[in-house]
Amino acid sequence: MNSTTTALVTGANKGLGRETVRSLAAKGWRVFLAARDADRGKTAAAELAESGADVEFVHLDVTSAESVAAAVAAVRERTDHLDVLVNNAAIGGTFAAPPECVAADFREVFETNVFGVVEVTHAFLPLLRAAAVPRIVMVSSGIGSLSRTSDPERIESTLLGLPYPSSKTALLAITSQYARALPEFRINAVDPGYTATDLNNNSGLQTVTEGTDAIVGLASIGPDGPTCGFFDRVGPVPW
Repeated sequence: MNSTTTALVTGANKGLGRETVRSLAAKGWRVFLAARDADRGKTAAAELAESGADVEFVHLDVTSAESVAAAVAAVRERTDHLDVLVNNAAIGGTFAAPPECVAADFREVFETNVFGVVEVTHAFLPLLRAAAVPRIVMVSSGIGSLSRTSDPERIESTLLGLPYPSSKTALLAITSQYARALPEFRINAVDPGYTATDLNNNSGLQTVTEGTDAIVGLASIGPDGPTCGFFDRVGPVPW
């Protein structure tokens, strides 16, 4: 079996995803940069590879079962295992006041942020099971934490919205269920923190490197590392 550590990061042509790819590749890993936009994904992978990083583009639209299946086939052609899956792809949707939201506002957000995660995770399980220490990192958000959004001392309690926050809360439940069903895996969720990305019009207070600290850390854990947890760059986050 190929001993090279391999990882795949979804939604990785920019922002947190791209920086995660860069950081993991800097460890000497082979990293698959997965993105829905083929042109941007190829450009990002090529730019990272210019420095000698082992980065390859994989076309992957997490909302398309056909695209996910094709991505699995493409990765399987290049490696016999996948050590790490980072489910990073997400969209923000509307942040209209909750009373103004309708059911249609949820559909596109949940297709990417929730259903897409399950589609991708299920499809890559065989390659993950072939790894010695399979790890899955779910990129959630502090705004998905019921503890933090109900704490008036936390900034998360001031950010009102329905589709995006609820999608990230759902992702926490999904993380917990997968982790308990797959004890041989290390499966955790991450709150990147308020990071400057396109999702918040670059208003975040952290750099993308700071925002990926916990992602990279949990992607790098060994068999004795945590599982079924929720973390930010400082430590555990309450569900």
